[in-house]
Amino acid sequence: MNSEQKHKLNRSLKSRHITMIAIGGAIGTGLFLGSGSAIHAAGPSIILSYLIVGIFIFFMMRALGELLLEDTSRVSVMDSIRIYLGDRWEFVAGWMYWACWLTLAMTDLTATGIYLRYWFPSLPQWAGPLIIVVTLMLINMINVGLFGELESWFSTIKVLAIVSLIAVGAVLIIMHAHVSGRAVSLGNLVNNGGFFPTGLSGFILSFQMVVFAFVGIEMVGLTAGETKNPQKDIPKAINTLPVRIGLFYIGSMMALMSIYPWFHVKATSSPFVQVFAAIGIPFAAGILNFVVLTSAMSATNSAIFSTSRSLYALARSDNAPKRFKQLSPQAVPTKALTFSTLILFINVVLNYIIPSGFFEIISSISTITFVFTWLFILFAHVKYRKAHPAGNESFKMPGYPLTSWATIIFFLAVLVILLFIQATRIPMILTTIVFILLAAGYSMTKKAKVNK
Repeated sequence: MNSEQKHKLNRSLKSRHITMIAIGGAIGTGLFLGSGSAIHAAGPSIILSYLIVGIFIFFMMRALGELLLEDTSRVSVMDSIRIYLGDRWEFVAGWMYWACWLTLAMTDLTATGIYLRYWFPSLPQWAGPLIIVVTLMLINMINVGLFGELESWFSTIKVLAIVSLIAVGAVLIIMHAHVSGRAVSLGNLVNNGGFFPTGLSGFILSFQMVVFAFVGIEMVGLTAGETKNPQKDIPKAINTLPVRIGLFYIGSMMALMSIYPWFHVKATSSPFVQVFAAIGIPFAAGILNFVVLTSAMSATNSAIFSTSRSLYALARSDNAPKRFKQLSPQAVPTKALTFSTLILFINVVLNYIIPSGFFEIISSISTITFVFTWLFILFAHVKYRKAHPAGNESFKMPGYPLTSWATIIFFLAVLVILLFIQATRIPMILTTIVFILLAAGYSMTKKAKVNK
């Protein structure tokens, strides 16, 4: 291996891996567990919320794709942020992204301990997260192809769960079946208080819940340096987003509320379990427990990958210690991966000594930080198009500049909405403080290097 190869990631991710990573990013635990509170807040209008947010997510991903394909030799989208927004903003975006994936993984790891105890009641709460972290770290150490393979299987399980629900719903509608004494019908979407039963306020407030369901979808932007055929695979993964959003989110919500009227959906438990149990499917709770365990493991697996690649990209730009850009013979940034994974071990201790309320705040900060990351991508894309008005002819952002600015305004509006919601007000303020501290910290870091 020559010196040039030593500093390059290995392009081992296949087309199937990239597609399934994108799907996995689009389907999170938020859909299986969090959609109950979203339905409870907005009723059937949540379908329109998913459609609107899905459109803006698609535009953000198209902007990401155009940035990635401008120069496929770049490691990740963080390189594009540095080039078009400057070194300071790569520092801020990179470290925020690294931190938000770690905190998200901590909350998901805490959940895995609960899910595993469903089958193993005597298993200590800390044991499950410990076993999962060690296993996933070792898998990620081997090579990036194995990470892609594991993520493909995780995504497949989530897809099968959603497709099963939609298929069952379609059959029940066609058969004019009754569930819990009520007719299964698309009319349930409008016959129980109308399409906007909680009013315009409920509809608007649902956007923050729906946006959070998509966190992690931008992870494709970190695979650019390890994708076998980026010019073909990245556009394919992004262009199929509308179909996935329509099928997985809109399709599942329509099926759920056609089978089970929205006002009967409890916000405190998974609507998938509620519906499967109402239909009479045996072992519904056990099946869903397996699915959400898979989803939580997928999020942790993605976190280990994302944080290691973020640190690697930061180190290449001298915004993180140089040791984090060292690669193993298998072209894996093992030191960056080990450092990030070791921090996840703190979760075992925190899970024991810190109240659950703290984890709720941390998880909210994490998801808000993803919105900040999306805005960095969009602003970098705007600067790119100003420097290159013709854009990327092979994969151009549709409707630029109108779509770019509309998407930026939409995500900024979501952040403003968060300030008016009691549960997210403190996390929003804390995230803004972290943003400011990182921006100030960059100057101090560079000053210290100059003084050396």
